[in-house]
Amino acid sequence: MVGMVSRGIVALTVRMPRWFVRWVSRRYVAGPTLEDAVTIMKRLSGEGTCFTIDVLGEEITSMDEANFFYDEYIRVIEAIKLNKFDANLSIKPTAFGLLINREAGMENIRKLVALAATHDMFVRLDMEDHRVTTDTLDVVRELHKEGLTNVGTVLQGRLFRSLADISECETELGPLADYRICKGIYLEPEDIAFTSYRDIVDGTNACIDRILDAGAYCAIASHDYPVIQYAKSALASHKMGPGLDDPRKNAGPSRHNKGPGYEFQMLLGVRGPLRRKLAKEGHRTRIYIPYGEKWYEYSIRRLKENPTIGSQVAKAFLMPWTNRP
Repeated sequence: MVGMVSRGIVALTVRMPRWFVRWVSRRYVAGPTLEDAVTIMKRLSGEGTCFTIDVLGEEITSMDEANFFYDEYIRVIEAIKLNKFDANLSIKPTAFGLLINREAGMENIRKLVALAATHDMFVRLDMEDHRVTTDTLDVVRELHKEGLTNVGTVLQGRLFRSLADISECETELGPLADYRICKGIYLEPEDIAFTSYRDIVDGTNACIDRILDAGAYCAIASHDYPVIQYAKSALASHKMGPGLDDPRKNAGPSRHNKGPGYEFQMLLGVRGPLRRKLAKEGHRTRIYIPYGEKWYEYSIRRLKENPTIGSQVAKAFLMPWTNRP
C-alpha cells in the first residue's frame, strides 16, 4: 500500500508545473548556480559536516558541453579553496564526454583529477546506470596506474556484480581503493540486479563487509536505518569507530580530509536529524550537494527512476519541520 501511494505521488509530481517541482526539489538541490551551493555549505559548515559537490548534468551530446563541465569544476575547486570548505568533488564520467569520445573524455577527467591532486582534493566518479559501470571502473584503474590515487568511485549494492568488482579492484588498487557504497538509484533489469527492498539492503550490507575486509575506504551512503545500523555493527567488529585509528592491517595510509577508514554520507535535505545524530556520536559525515541548471531534469529523473521517493516528497510537503536539511 505504501509503495502504491508513493508511486502515485511521483506520478502526480512529475506532471505538475515546473515551479512546483522546483519547490519540491529546493531542499534536495542547492540551486542553479555555484553561488547557491556555496551559500548552503556556509550555512551547514557549522554542524561539523563535510561536503561532496556535484554539478548536475550527464549524457551530453557534444564535447562542447563536456568543456562546460570541466570549466565549471575548475570554478568549484576555486570556491572550495577560497572558502576553506572541507569538500571534495563528485563527477559523472558521461558529463565529461566518456560515451561520445572516450579518449577526449578520459583526458578531461585526467586533467581535473590532476588539478584536484595539487590542492589535496579527492574526486569521486559517480556511478551511472549499468551501461557505464565497467567504463567508470576502468577509468579509476587507469588513473591509479598513472599515480593519480586521489580518485575513487561508487558501487551499487543492488547490482549482482558489485562484490566481484570489489575483489577485482582490491587486486589492482590494493588499500588505495576508495568506494562510496549505496543501494543505487537506478532501477536496473532484474537479470543484473536485485529488485526487492530486502535483497537490495542485503546486497548493500554484503558490499560493506567486503570493502571493510579489503582494507579499502568505505563511504556509507545511505538513509536507510537497516543499512546504517548494519554498518555500525560491521565497523565495531573491525574495531573501527569514532575516535579510533583504522586498525586494519591491510588498510592504506590515512587520507587527508577523510575519516578513519570510513564515513557516512547523505543527500542534501534527506534525514538531516539522523545525520546530525551520527555526527554527535563522533562519526564523520558528508553531505552531497548537487547544483546546476539541470536541476529540473535531475529532479524528474530521480522521481521516475525511484518512485519510493514519493513518500519523502509527501513528508516534505505535509511535515517540513520533521526533515530539515
